[in-house]
Amino acid sequence: MSRELIRPPRLKKGDRVGIIAPSSPPNQEQLDRSLAFLDSLGLDWKMGDSVRNQNRYLAGTDDERLGDLHAMFEDPEIAGIICAGGGYGSARYVDRIDYPMIKENPKVFWGYSDITALHTAINLYSDLVTFHGPMLASDVGKPDFHPLSARMFGQLFDPVELHYDESVSPLTSWSGGSARGMLTGGNLSLIAASIGTKFAPAFDGAVLLIEDVDEPPYKVDSMLNQLRLSGALSRVAGIVIGDFRYPKDHQGGHTYEEVFDSFFRDFNKPVVSGFKIGHCQPHFAVPLGAEALLDAEAKTLSILPGVE
Repeated sequence: MSRELIRPPRLKKGDRVGIIAPSSPPNQEQLDRSLAFLDSLGLDWKMGDSVRNQNRYLAGTDDERLGDLHAMFEDPEIAGIICAGGGYGSARYVDRIDYPMIKENPKVFWGYSDITALHTAINLYSDLVTFHGPMLASDVGKPDFHPLSARMFGQLFDPVELHYDESVSPLTSWSGGSARGMLTGGNLSLIAASIGTKFAPAFDGAVLLIEDVDEPPYKVDSMLNQLRLSGALSRVAGIVIGDFRYPKDHQGGHTYEEVFDSFFRDFNKPVVSGFKIGHCQPHFAVPLGAEALLDAEAKTLSILPGVE
């Protein structure tokens, strides 16, 4: 890796975590149901001021949501921050985040989907490892929350190296070889939208994670083409393809596999798909900014611990 990011301190039983809604309003019933899971982890919690708010399709104004993010990082009684949900809106204020303050107060930050914009920005400008994992209202509070998804929170309490192979899910290698680099990325829509801004992921030598939900194959093709034309794909060391869930009205026809084949058949860098990372259950949570090793021959992904 070209640089090593700060790993936040591990959580301990009895710690307090902050709950924020950086994007859209979370489902309140599911959020309330998820709190028992935090109790089971031995964690106390504090709700952000805007978590119960709604402003159009946003959980409060940009100022309110940004204020919650800042307040939770600044509060010395908060050991970690877990997002209630995603949706849309976190990229609206990434240019106003106090990155030096976050760097001075490193702590666990956990979420995915629209939270990709915050992960990338915090990785870039606060030099902090963050966690791409299931959220409280979006996942934990639902009846289908998977035991493996629940166990993935254990990496916040113990600095363990993560290993993913076909014992978790079937995997497909689109291009062979192996690559070692910083794990970056997340939701493909957010990554594509960041191209041309200073909040695009650090692609150079990285292992790029991509996942998405409810996007038809032609739109995934378009977003990957945006990464290709921008030069991003030529700069990464390898690609981890997480879960891609079809829109509810998808009637077959064109497939994601056709898209992946057209982009990665002759890629000459390791590309593996089938990882249960993203809008899925189970959801294998991973630390973004940690060093990862992707082996397309063995079809394995190993990632160094995300906490100290």
